This record gives sequence, structure tokens and C-alpha cells, in this order.
Amino acid sequence: MQKFAPSAIIPLTSAERQEDEFDTRPKEECGVFGIFAPGEDVARITFFGLFALQHRGQESAGMAVSSGSFIKVHKKVGLVTQVFDQGIIEHLSGISAIGHTRYSTTGGNLECNAQPMLVHAKDGTPIAVAHNGNLVNTSQLRLELELAGCELLTTNDTEVIAHLIARAYEGHIEEAIQKTMEKLEGAYSLTILTPNKVFAVRDPYGIRPLCIGKLTTGHFVIASESCALATIGAEYVREVEPGEVIVIDRYGMTEFQAVPLRQRSTCLLEFIYFARPDSLIYNRTLHTVRRKMGQELAKEHPAAGAHLVIPIPDTGTPGALGYAEMSGTPYGEGVIKSRYIQRTFIQPSQRMRDMGARMKYTPLKDALAGKRIVMVDDSIVRGTTTGKLVRMLMDAGALEVHVRITAPPVKFPCYYGIDMADQKELVAAKNSVEDIRRMIGATSLGYLSLEVAVRAVGMHKSNFCRACFDGKYPIPIPQDVKITKMMFQENQDEPSKDFFDQNLREPALR
Repeated sequence: MQKFAPSAIIPLTSAERQEDEFDTRPKEECGVFGIFAPGEDVARITFFGLFALQHRGQESAGMAVSSGSFIKVHKKVGLVTQVFDQGIIEHLSGISAIGHTRYSTTGGNLECNAQPMLVHAKDGTPIAVAHNGNLVNTSQLRLELELAGCELLTTNDTEVIAHLIARAYEGHIEEAIQKTMEKLEGAYSLTILTPNKVFAVRDPYGIRPLCIGKLTTGHFVIASESCALATIGAEYVREVEPGEVIVIDRYGMTEFQAVPLRQRSTCLLEFIYFARPDSLIYNRTLHTVRRKMGQELAKEHPAAGAHLVIPIPDTGTPGALGYAEMSGTPYGEGVIKSRYIQRTFIQPSQRMRDMGARMKYTPLKDALAGKRIVMVDDSIVRGTTTGKLVRMLMDAGALEVHVRITAPPVKFPCYYGIDMADQKELVAAKNSVEDIRRMIGATSLGYLSLEVAVRAVGMHKSNFCRACFDGKYPIPIPQDVKITKMMFQENQDEPSKDFFDQNLREPALR
């Protein structure tokens, strides 16, 4: 049987990631997957599910598989195709599994921070946990565990969640999960594996997505996004509701409300940018939502006399299609993105930065020369990426470049599981739209308004977390969390456990 070919791309360290000035978009933290299917090749199915969720995290990948008696874990730094090969998948045979792809927002990309996390309850019961999101009360929970004699070996909050469940376990895992959820504050979509059950858990705000699917064999699966369900041939069933726990075992699927629904606050950026365009969230296909956003953007910010609407591939494509449809301006390609670069390695010199830009994007001069261009993208964070693209189009002969963004200005950092710049680096936090236009060198600049972006999704604005746009955080953010996030982002080397212990714990002791 042919082995899976590993990728030659090596994941960036934290320092290298910060040097990548041509990839300044926000990064999702991770994707999770779960399956209970005795008689099926659960490890191989999980591999394909994780491959479909690779866009949600590229630093590490892992899988925990249960035989019905014990749990095996395999996880490493790297892409899914680097971490798993044919031999490893065959070794991970079992009746159920959970998996994870990671992009760190707290903790480094050290191998010890890869997930799932495996711990053991007092009676020896193994419990594996995979987590998408970010807690905001980690410092208090770490302190509670350490005072109880628990030794924490990593720098991420998933280990904290796993140990809380293990310590609460007294023979009934559902009760242990519920008791743990009552202590957690923040965003968490979890898959949990015990020898004979798989669980899906979502925080009471529903910030990060999590959905249920069903294979043709009748077995249930869990995934961060429905695109993973489609990849493995599973039917989309529904979302895991906020505060809900899904239990999957040999008898099928059951559910219970572990904690009360608070204010539903699904991340609006999932609809605008993060989730794959072929995914469904609350029965809305995201490609359709993003196309609608492009149509609305054309109404809000027309570009009179434009000759061509182009996307920045690939994330700007649905919005550009919608903009062209509504404006009547022809749609076409103006920039080609290399399909063989995961991220651009850029050296400190300006010459190397420019070379990195050309590695990732190449302008189509014949399509651009002598034309007034509408360039559609989904976000501007620091502004450096957009500025380089505008200059690239101008150098290729474009007469004008009108930049249109299918998201509102990003003004505030995220504390719920997105790797986003600190507020001082967010260009819209301290500059007007006109200031940003001058900085990026565009002929004009238009953002989709927050109200219209919400309307394009087709749900009431109260259903969304919009904090990165308006600063209204549905879950209060403690000051120590703000400080620790800032220090993590500014730290050029891999943060150590001591770094996190000091910066997470000391504010709670004062």
C-alpha cells in the first residue's frame, strides 16, 4: 500500500512567524475531530478529517485512538501529512479517535504543546482532550491545580482542561465534564476521548464552531467544520449547541445541556474569513455568505469607472465575485498565488522581503496594464500585506487600485482563540480609513460596515462575537490575560513553561 507523501514544508518557529511580514492575516488556533465507529478504520478517517481542517492550524497535528481498553496518542510538530504516514495510521487501530490541528495563540509550537492531551484519572482511566479556543481564566485554574499537587508539563490551557476533568472523575465521566465546564471561562470547542466514548463539548457562548455528522454506516463524527464531514463522506447533521455535551458510544448519540446557554456569540470572523468557503455554519454555506458580502460591499463602496474586479486569492474570491455581480464590472484574475508555498520565509532585508512577496504572489501584467482595478480582499490587519499588493499591481501597470475589504476594520485583539496582532499593531486601531488608504498607497479604500456584514450572514447581530471590530467582549477579559498575550506575541524565542507560570500565575496571587 502506498505511503502518504510527507510535505517538505517545515513549520515556522514563533520568531520566523513574526518575520513573515507578507502573511499578516489573523490565524485560527486549531481544528478538532472525533469519531466512534467500531469496525471502521478510525485512524485513517481521522487523518482525512484533519487534512480537511489543515487550514485551521499548521504548526502541529495529533491523534488519540482508543482500542476500547487503552488509548494510543501520536502527535508532532508539522502538517498532517508530515505527522502521519501509512505505518503510523496502521499502528493506530481502534474503535474511536479524536484528532487535532494546531496553531498556537498561547504556548509555543513546541512538541509538548501538540494535542490531543492525554491524562489519567485517579483510578487510571485514560482521558484525551483536543481543544479549539482559548480560556480567559487559565491563571486561576492553573493555580488551583498546582496547589492541589498537579504538575503541569505544558504551556497551553488544554492540559488544564484535561486535568480538571481527570480530577473531577469519580466513575461518571459525564459528571466530570459538567463540573469542569462550570469552572471554565472563555472559548472552547472540545473533543474528548475515553476508552468507550467520544464527547463533543461547546462553551455556553458558542464562540468556536463545532458540528455533528453521520457516516453512511450510521456512525457519528464530530468536526470543527462541515468541510471535514464532506471529505470523509459523512452527512451534516447539526451544530453542537452552546453549553451542550454530545455523547457518542456503541449505542449511538445522546446529548445533554451541561451549562445554561448564555448570550450566543459565534465568532463573526468564522463567517468572513476563517472557515473554509465550502463549510456550513448554522446551515449557511460560507461561500454564499461571502459572495453576499461582496455584493453589499459594491453597494456601500462603488468604484466608478473601474475596468476589472480581481480577488486576492484565495480568500478574496467569493467577495470579488459578489462585487463584480452587483457592480456590473467584469471579474477576472489579476494575481496568481503559488500553490506550493505554505508560508513565506522572509529574511530581515527589504530585498529579501520583496523576493518573498514575489514567491507568494505574481501579478498578471497583461490583465492589469492600463486598467482601473478593484482589488477585493477579506481583511486588513497590519496593512503591510495590502500595501505590498497595491504596489505590485501599480508596478504591473495598473492605472488605479481601489481596495475593497469584505470585513469591517479590525481594531481590537482577540482573546478567544485567534492569533491576531496586539492592538498597537492593528492599523485600524489608531488610523482613519483615509490614513490607511495613504499608507497602503491605494486610489481608494472601502470596508464593509459591521451592520451590513452581520446582515449578509442573515442572523441577528446579538448572535455574534464582534469584539475584534467593536471592542465589546462577550466574556470579560482579565488584565493578566491581556498582559500575557502581549508578552507572548512580543517574545522572539519559544516561551518556556516558566515564562507562562510566572506571567499567568503572579497576577492571580496579587
